[in-house]
Amino acid sequence: MRNLKRIFVGVFILLLVLVVLAFVLENQQSVSLLFLGMSGPQLPVSLIVVLALLVGMLMGPVLGWILGRSSRAARKRLV
Repeated sequence: MRNLKRIFVGVFILLLVLVVLAFVLENQQSVSLLFLGMSGPQLPVSLIVVLALLVGMLMGPVLGWILGRSSRAARKRLV
């Protein structure tokens, strides 16, 4: 049972890597983002999407930690 679980996890990770690789290879055209009048450098679409994903994955736990701390402090003040 333990080996079967490892095989499934290995296959899942392999498929995930292949999907990401296919996404990166299919989205090599360069784009320049314009935000609030500022223009960014020419970067591949895949790089922009992956960077946005990583920033979102980092911001979620950080915001959860900050909000968790503030709610714990508010509960301590009530007691």
